[in-house]
Amino acid sequence: PLTPCLSLVLQQLTELWKVKLWLSTYFTKETYLSPLLCSILTVLLKAFPPLADMFLTAVCVCACRRRKAGVLPSLEDLLFYTIAEGQEKIPAHKFTTALKSTGCVQSNIVLLTQAFRKKFVIPDFQPFCAHLDELYENAKNMPGGQVADYIPQLARFSPDLWAVALCTVDGQRYTVGDTKVPFCLQSCVKPLKYAIAVHDHGTEYVHRFIGKEPSGLRFNKLFLNEDDKPHNPMVNAGAIVCTSLIKQGASNAEKFDYVMNFMNKLAGNEYVGFSNATFQSERESGDRNFAIGYYLKEKKCFPEGTDMTSILDFYFQLCSIEVTCESASVMAATLANGGFCPITGERVLSPESVRNTLSLMHSCGMYDFSGQFAFHVGLPAKSGVAGGILLVVPNVMGVMCWSPPLDKLGNSVRGIQFCTDLVSLCNFHNYDNLRHFAKKLDPRREGGDQRVSLILHYLSSLLCVFVCMQCLICKSSGRSQNTLDVE
Repeated sequence: PLTPCLSLVLQQLTELWKVKLWLSTYFTKETYLSPLLCSILTVLLKAFPPLADMFLTAVCVCACRRRKAGVLPSLEDLLFYTIAEGQEKIPAHKFTTALKSTGCVQSNIVLLTQAFRKKFVIPDFQPFCAHLDELYENAKNMPGGQVADYIPQLARFSPDLWAVALCTVDGQRYTVGDTKVPFCLQSCVKPLKYAIAVHDHGTEYVHRFIGKEPSGLRFNKLFLNEDDKPHNPMVNAGAIVCTSLIKQGASNAEKFDYVMNFMNKLAGNEYVGFSNATFQSERESGDRNFAIGYYLKEKKCFPEGTDMTSILDFYFQLCSIEVTCESASVMAATLANGGFCPITGERVLSPESVRNTLSLMHSCGMYDFSGQFAFHVGLPAKSGVAGGILLVVPNVMGVMCWSPPLDKLGNSVRGIQFCTDLVSLCNFHNYDNLRHFAKKLDPRREGGDQRVSLILHYLSSLLCVFVCMQCLICKSSGRSQNTLDVE
């Protein structure tokens, strides 16, 4: 009676094999398979304790028979021989204990259960990636734009560099192009350090010093609002004041280590570096920012006791933090996931700080193009003069686009095209109607045929479990298996 159930479970494991590329993010190629199988079987054994001994016996027998017959090892063989350490038979309690003690069960049980049930936020991920490939190629052919040269170090990047990386809130990954080339965050760091400030101090304290409104002016203007505060933390004046709120009273070295620790957590411990050459270049060519700093000091915009020149050094350091498209996409996905890193599962930012950050990115994040971007793309984003665009699709995914050539407003030409095409294809715009906007794709939904197939599959699995339970009841009560036990 157990054979159909075992067959269906193994069939599901075979389907799961198709997402091995995604799973390799979490486990090394040598070790991830067996812990995965152990985790799934642990879930099954906890859900159906009466089946544990029968299930384990069936696996053991199957493994032994296959080995003696000279058949290539299957998935259950790998599981059994990993736990049994080469023995033909082991006690059931030893097998169960080994499953429960597997390291990845405790830390990744929700993630692995999502994989087992195919409950990803983007269920049909491979077809979605095929669409992204087309969008990437379309944007790659975009002409025009100039690499930023007012910071000499930035002018050294090739205009042909073009990369897109994506990370969903489940940890599914997509990369294409020059995604491993490091580049500086520049203004893309502004929403991240604002999020850190709000996380540490709360909204009320931070906005005693900084406003919340779009300025309608160039990002580096010497201009304050009617309350003599910077308009928002996404322009240079607001970002400089925001920098002064982080780890007040500490040295610049301590502050920098503190922010880098946050950045590493946001990126799931993927690449985060620092370009000293860019930092020196920024400081040597930063007359405008020094002018803004002295203006802010004159207007008493900083917290009391702030050393303005020290804060400007720290500001230049944060702009010079390096990432790759891959690591920055995880940062964006952490914002999309409410402050939880989708790679490590760790809470990095408070819900309040994430909500405020996304709100300001939506209204002020794209320089003088913010209104146009909010109208056409309708998603929180932040651009930087290095060519990056940090894009967040709340509760779905984070994206980093990077290409150095900029338009006249300071945004990546290819990045803007990719973001616009993405929202034209998929209903990710904040104001797309998910039910009635039939002309767009909804990657969050499975195809109809696949949904029906999965429903039938799970109904079949449930029926097999019922049959197994029925057999156990009949066996324990001494009745015939043909007798229907209503209980």
